[in-house]
Amino acid sequence: MATRSISFAPEEFYHLYNRGVEKRIIYKDVRDYQRFTELLYAANTSEPVDLRRIRDNNDTVFDWERSDQLVAIGAYCLMPNHFHLLLTPLQDEGVGTFMNKLCTSYSMYFNKKHKRTGRLFEGSYKAKHVHTDEYLKYLFSYIHLNPVKLIQSDWKEAGIKDMKNTYKYAKDFKYSSLPDYQQSHRKESIILQKSAFPEYFPTAARQKEELLQWLQYTND
Repeated sequence: MATRSISFAPEEFYHLYNRGVEKRIIYKDVRDYQRFTELLYAANTSEPVDLRRIRDNNDTVFDWERSDQLVAIGAYCLMPNHFHLLLTPLQDEGVGTFMNKLCTSYSMYFNKKHKRTGRLFEGSYKAKHVHTDEYLKYLFSYIHLNPVKLIQSDWKEAGIKDMKNTYKYAKDFKYSSLPDYQQSHRKESIILQKSAFPEYFPTAARQKEELLQWLQYTND
């Protein structure tokens, strides 16, 4: 993994993202999305990634009791050709170790399944330090509203055409953490460690209001 200029410090927050090489699709079907989502949980520990062993001893990957976590994840979203993560390190070198395990394990799975070779991702992941409270709060909306591009690619330029259905699409998008903030009781919620982040949205209604404000902002 390439050396990067940014350094990761405990109790600081970071926005990480990467996309497929040459902007290629990195999740071709439901199982690909599920695999990456499972790895968000299973790779977040100092133990080696062995999903086969985990499944043999648990009902699902998310029933497995991990040891020490490398990072705390506050939000995520998987798009067809890229992903976004909002996290904070829990260990020295935790971010680098986690991202290396996550991306390497997924690339090996994807290449084997789809009979391809070579890099899957566009070089090393990108990382931005979240340097203000306002920026951190904004990222929860930015990441969770990414799926809107899938139903209206020009929404930021042209404005939302159907506010109600647009919000519902983002809320119901399975491959982001928004459902876990909107009181959806699913096993994937264990990926998140909300207590490591400020409680900007004490209720689902408060977060919905924030998201609708950002959607409305483009219309105004």
